[in-house]
Amino acid sequence: MSLLFIVRHGQAAFGEADYDRLSELGRQQSRWLGQYFLDRGVRFSRAVAGELSRQQDTAREILETMGQTDLPLVTHGGLNEYDGESVYAAYTGNQDQHLHQQADYKDYWRTFRRAYETWIDGGLPDAVESWDQFNRRIQEALAAALEGAGREDTVLVTTSGGVMGSTMTQVLGTSGHAAIDLNFQIRNTAICEFIATRRGPRLISYNAIPHLETADRRHAITHV
Repeated sequence: MSLLFIVRHGQAAFGEADYDRLSELGRQQSRWLGQYFLDRGVRFSRAVAGELSRQQDTAREILETMGQTDLPLVTHGGLNEYDGESVYAAYTGNQDQHLHQQADYKDYWRTFRRAYETWIDGGLPDAVESWDQFNRRIQEALAAALEGAGREDTVLVTTSGGVMGSTMTQVLGTSGHAAIDLNFQIRNTAICEFIATRRGPRLISYNAIPHLETADRRHAITHV
């Protein structure tokens, strides 16, 4: 059975107008993860990322560290993060969430959690994408990533926390609201490892950061 590693992107630019870029720490997190895979003897037969810069750059840093720069990086829009700005705006009527983030970090997250819950319950028809649409495109993207993969193949997918939280609810058969906690707990460059079976992915590990679990890297454990 093939192996699937779903990785969250490295630390991005939270609170800034252009969130979709890796910080220097985010790049280092990705390189450390690439070294971990290399030391473990992992070789990827396929690499797939969403269309966002932070997702693709995380994959490139991993593959470059592993010496797999010749492996094509395939992109799939189904792995893009949900549009948090749209969810926030549909709930609050405020088009600029960055000001809220900068003014009161804790209140922003309390507000965003309520918006997230309302979105999952179908209460934000003005959001650009429904929760059900979000889930369907993730399923399609992961099916495409694994299509034709052999028993000895190992597939890398780099994406975002919301995609991973949704994937976990689908694999574990939990409620949509469980995706919120699953999403918010996922750390940057964390790994979710699966065995790919005919019945779908089977979970091996969740939110693992073995490449950051040393005393000198505790500062590098981040969530944004």
